[in-house]
Amino acid sequence: MPSESATSTAAINVDTSTKTPTGTRHLGLALFVIAAAQLMVVLDATITNIALPAIQTDLDVSDANLAWIVNSYALAFGGLLLLGGRAGDLFGRRLMFQAGIAVFTLASLLGGLAPGEGLLIGARILQGVGAALAAPSALALITTTFPQGRSRNTAMGVYAAMGGVGATVGLLLGGTLTDLLDWRWVFFVNIPIGVAVLAGTRTLVEAERHPGRLDIPGAVTGTGGLIALVYGITRGGEHGWTDTVTLVCFTAAVALLTAFLLLQARTSDPMMPLRLLKDRSRSGSYATMLFIGAGMFATFYFLTLYMQLILGYSPVRTGFAYLPFSFGMAVAAGVSSKLVTHYAPRLIAGPGLLVAAVGMFWFATLEPGSSFTAHLMPAMFVTALGLGMSFVPMTLGAVAGVDHHDTGIASALLNTAQQIGGALGLAVLTTIATSAADDKLPHAAASLYRGLATQDAGLVSRAGEALTHGYTVAFAAAAVMFLAGLLITALAINAGRQHAADGAGAVHMG
Repeated sequence: MPSESATSTAAINVDTSTKTPTGTRHLGLALFVIAAAQLMVVLDATITNIALPAIQTDLDVSDANLAWIVNSYALAFGGLLLLGGRAGDLFGRRLMFQAGIAVFTLASLLGGLAPGEGLLIGARILQGVGAALAAPSALALITTTFPQGRSRNTAMGVYAAMGGVGATVGLLLGGTLTDLLDWRWVFFVNIPIGVAVLAGTRTLVEAERHPGRLDIPGAVTGTGGLIALVYGITRGGEHGWTDTVTLVCFTAAVALLTAFLLLQARTSDPMMPLRLLKDRSRSGSYATMLFIGAGMFATFYFLTLYMQLILGYSPVRTGFAYLPFSFGMAVAAGVSSKLVTHYAPRLIAGPGLLVAAVGMFWFATLEPGSSFTAHLMPAMFVTALGLGMSFVPMTLGAVAGVDHHDTGIASALLNTAQQIGGALGLAVLTTIATSAADDKLPHAAASLYRGLATQDAGLVSRAGEALTHGYTVAFAAAAVMFLAGLLITALAINAGRQHAADGAGAVHMG
């Protein structure tokens, strides 16, 4: 998913002028270490998507909690990303990179061994914490380890490529491992990679540390408020919007998020500098990315369930079925990176979001027997084409006019918006889909599994129709989210075109 995704992360306060020490270094090994870590973090946003039906069957996970296997990672990753970057500044980026990879690897082991949904969701949260510590330091370590010139440019290119292919690799690898071995291997596969990365970190050159302090209160209130909000949405869809726990969650979310904003306004070292939100174009880019993440995460989630539960695809076939999506993203990202030198970001992202919405409305016409070649494949390609046109312009809108020392955190905020948007969107759309399906047939998902177990073809058919109806309603709602992003893009983003000499980063899926 988005994961499940998209997502690579920008380093915070990266100083590209940092001088690397002279001497012999194993630059090839250093590049492998950083690239492998980036790939591991990005692909983990999508690798579990393919395994969701197998996990649900094996651990008897409820429909409401199934989404938390995706959301728990996104919330921890997105909610702590800025804190992780600040920790790298203060305590050393290599040290934080090592700590993050160690936590991520340990969490992967716990996830693979999880006997139930509680420990699995806990392991996913811990993975998100590890990713939030490691990811912001990776790009900074390139600038301190590789000398300026060809070697640094090559390293930057490989780093960016890992972010771009991570989602695709996650989907294909997740399907293959689940099909040939077991769903637990989507977690176990991270262990040898993590150990190898840790062993190779001695080749990385530590960056200069900066004075300041961690904004722990900001991290606690911000992340806690988001978790309360997402849980409240999920709980409300399952137990009713007047449920006591639901209301308590919403109240806690309002209180915590309000406290977070007040803290950010008053602290000397804020996790999220509010000055970055004063620019209308930049705020518009963050808001748009929030909606893009919301719709994109849901696309992976519901399409995976549709292909495996309704069409009966195996996990590995599901992974390969996503290739049109990956191809569309790659084509559009390449085209948009050239267009940004000729047109303002909103003139590229706006039409892109309209195309993505058309693709989602196309998904909203799916039926239990829809064809892959005639329906799924073209809808995937159109949606991906639209989303791919939006990512690079959104990055430009986020960093346009930012002071040099704020470029890293401005870009990181965009990635945070994508992750948080994905978590919130998936919570909302899962609630909508479950409600729509259960209106057609009470406990539709449970009915499908019961029908499959008892070989009741009639029940399987009715449950499949109900679930498909729920998915299509969610796809239509996701299309509306893309249109909301289009509206914000048109009204708020006024950044100019990117000059050829400017350096623009890109946001990648994950």
